[in-house]
Amino acid sequence: MTAEIKDSGRTALVTGASRGIGYAIAEALVARGDRVCITGRNEDSLKEAVERLGADRVIAVPGKAHDEAHQAVAVERAMEAFGRIDHLVNNAGTNPVFGPVADMDLAVLRKVFETNVVSALGFAQRTWKAWQRENGGSIVNIASVAGLSPSPFVAAYGVSKAAMVNLSVQLAHEFAPGVRVNTIAPAVVKTKFATALYEGREEQVAAQYPLGRLGMPEDIGGAAAFLTSDQAAWITGQTLVVDGGIYLNAGAG
Repeated sequence: MTAEIKDSGRTALVTGASRGIGYAIAEALVARGDRVCITGRNEDSLKEAVERLGADRVIAVPGKAHDEAHQAVAVERAMEAFGRIDHLVNNAGTNPVFGPVADMDLAVLRKVFETNVVSALGFAQRTWKAWQRENGGSIVNIASVAGLSPSPFVAAYGVSKAAMVNLSVQLAHEFAPGVRVNTIAPAVVKTKFATALYEGREEQVAAQYPLGRLGMPEDIGGAAAFLTSDQAAWITGQTLVVDGGIYLNAGAG
C-alpha cells in the first residue's frame, strides 16, 4: 500500500518534463509533496506524464519553450492552478546538430540558444515577476558537463550550456536574497535525448565512468529536489556536477 503524500504547500514549474530528466525531476518533486506544472512540446506525452504523476497534483501546458506566448501561458496557468510558483526548473533543451562550431550554420546555433538559454531567461523573468520577487523561491537550470570543457561532438550544445551556467550566476546575483539560483551539470544520462551518445556502445561508454555506469534520470531528479529544498537554503550561484566521476579522468597522469 502506497503511503499518502503529504502536501508540502509548495509548487514548481518544470519545463521539458514529459519524459527523461524533466519527468524525473517532476516525479521527485511530487514525491516530496509539491504540486507541479510541467511543459513540453508533445501534448500526448504530457497527458501520459500527468496520468503517471497524478492529475490531482500535476497540470501540463503544451508548447515550445522558446515561444514567449507559451512561457506566459505556462506561468499564468501555474498561478491560476496553484496560486504560487516556489520553484522553477529550466530543463527544456535541444541539440539538433553534432560536430564542431568552426563550420556550423549560424542559424542552427541561434536555434540552440533560443531554446537552451533565451527560453530559460524568459521563464525566469516571468516566474520572478509573478511570484518569486515578492515571496522568494528557487531556480534550477539544467546545463551539462559539455558546457564546462571543450565538447567538439556536441559543440553548439556545449556553448549554450556554458551560457546557461553563467546565466545562473547572473540571476543568482540579481535575484538574491529572496531567490536562490543554481545549475546542475549532468554527464551522459540514459534518455532518448542522449541516445546518440551511447547507443550500441553503452558498455564501452559506461566503462569510462569511475562509478561504472551512465546516469539515470532519477540521479538528476534527486539533485534538483535537493537544490530546491530547505536543506540547500544557503546554496546559490553554484554548479552541481552530477557526472558519475567522469571528470576525475581529466586529471594528469
